[in-house]
Amino acid sequence: MPCRAPLPLDPLQLSQALIRCASVTPADDGALDVVQDALTAIGFTCVRLPFSEPGTADVDNLYARIGSTAPNFCFAGHLDVVPVGDTAAWTTDPFGGEIRGERLYGRGAADMKTAIACFIAAADRFVTRHGPDFGGSISLLITGDEEGPSINGTRKVLAWLKDRGETLDACLVGEPTSPAKLGEMIKIGRRGSLNATLTVHGIQGHAAYPHLADNPIPRLLQILGVLCETRLDEGSGYFDPSHLAITSIDVGNDAANVIPAHARAAFNIRFNDRHTCASLRAWIDHCCAGVGGRYALKTDCSGEAFVTPPGPLSAVIARAGAAVTGQTPALSTTGGTSDARFIKDVCPVVEFGMVGETAHKID
Repeated sequence: MPCRAPLPLDPLQLSQALIRCASVTPADDGALDVVQDALTAIGFTCVRLPFSEPGTADVDNLYARIGSTAPNFCFAGHLDVVPVGDTAAWTTDPFGGEIRGERLYGRGAADMKTAIACFIAAADRFVTRHGPDFGGSISLLITGDEEGPSINGTRKVLAWLKDRGETLDACLVGEPTSPAKLGEMIKIGRRGSLNATLTVHGIQGHAAYPHLADNPIPRLLQILGVLCETRLDEGSGYFDPSHLAITSIDVGNDAANVIPAHARAAFNIRFNDRHTCASLRAWIDHCCAGVGGRYALKTDCSGEAFVTPPGPLSAVIARAGAAVTGQTPALSTTGGTSDARFIKDVCPVVEFGMVGETAHKID
């Protein structure tokens, strides 16, 4: 099946065309061409933005705009998808864009090629109704690096826009936000995410003579106990309580009679706006120092917690969603991270999209 934009710009057919592009991060496989062809046909000016950085894959991005005056309303999203996993477990071609009954199947159907197709179709209908001089601007910021390291994608496009003196006034990100039924939820913010790897150092020795060694495992377990038993907060105005989850404990030791020299653990903290990555790093260091001994702590901040307080942007999205779906959307900050964590630094941003229960799954 062709991986190209259909004319006229029907959102379902456009979704199928995008799904038929096997754009597993960082590959594009023609997906941006589909978007560019469709937007050019409407009258958008499109700029392709390939970015590179040592140690990462090159990523192609697209910024498109129609209109030259404020306000500039931006639709933002990603065309890259996660790997399909076990292809044999699928009941259909993961990149076939097949419709069975009332369901569209394929990688990206939920997260989030269908949302981008809807962005384009909505822009087409708006420009057809109002003409190209509608008193403002519509833009699309489309990346291929959201499911990957997020280095050569949205944040570099935003830096490019800043260098050009171009402003976004409000942004809608099309991530799948509805838990079970379309229109149930709008994301007005996201929790922060901190990944940590803690290595506790000891002295290797014979298990029969523990007094001649320094076993790092008890100290690691003690530190993890302190971390897990501490209640970080009670939540905040727009957020649930923060929490810590241990994701790995490893000593790399296959010998039953050897005390290891090192013990490692990995954990993730999803946190609200009562914390920052820096404050949590300092808290972890304090807990480690309280137990004592030598240790090394490595942390990686995927994003800080943020919220766009309820206001004109969330209100207009809620009204539009309710008019179509009959659902009054709840305003939420749950879930993982998204590229909204970069966009919130330049303009108000909310997320509204498809049902997320099948995202990243087989079929």
